[in-house]
Amino acid sequence: MLSKNQIKFVNSLKQKKFIQEHGLFIAEGTKVVEELMKSSIKVKDIYGTSDFFRKTPIDKSINRFEIKESELERISAFATPNEVLAVCEIPVHQLEASFLNNKLTLVLDDIKDPGNLGTIIRIADWFGIETIICSTETVYAFSPKVVQATMGSIARIKLHYVDLSSFFKVQNLKFKVQSFGALLNGENIYSKQLPSSGFIVIGNESKGISESVLPFITDKISIPSFSHFKTDGGEAESLNAAIATSIICSEFRRR
Repeated sequence: MLSKNQIKFVNSLKQKKFIQEHGLFIAEGTKVVEELMKSSIKVKDIYGTSDFFRKTPIDKSINRFEIKESELERISAFATPNEVLAVCEIPVHQLEASFLNNKLTLVLDDIKDPGNLGTIIRIADWFGIETIICSTETVYAFSPKVVQATMGSIARIKLHYVDLSSFFKVQNLKFKVQSFGALLNGENIYSKQLPSSGFIVIGNESKGISESVLPFITDKISIPSFSHFKTDGGEAESLNAAIATSIICSEFRRR
């Protein structure tokens, strides 16, 4: 049975303030928790139903709490909890400029939607992109909704939150890395020559790339719309940030 202190503590980890204060985050669902247990991330506590523990082997180093579904509902961040909730340590990665040289890196400028960020983390994992640089205004990656949306990929991606203007200034001084910004007035990505390394900059869902970041974009790229071929006169306004990221990453890797 869960104590009041356990319930209070786990529920506090739904807020960025306490996630950062304790250096811990929560992850829910069998798929996500199993992925985290296989990774280098330290899983400290697991709160699961008898069904979960019956079918899932747990390392002895992890504190195990078998609870009822009704108790899981009291600590879950979601309306419909799924068998298990884990408390994990936030991984700490050093951001060294040299680590990014000759690699493909995602740079996220003010992404606000947790689902978008979680999906972008999955996309980076799929396309073998090791590092994501986030602006300080981007939604927090270790919040429950983002972690859930990553489906475990958060265990394999190095995430950093920085002031993007300062970050780009340092990069330009040291390495002169190409920065490819997704913009409506950019060059058609299907006809542009693309290298195997550089920064892919994805802007805010509604405002695009910030004015403070635009001066550091060396190559403007865009995904052309083909909706003008339709006969009803309608045309899509823009692509979802995560979908655009997927298309752009695919083109970079395809070359």
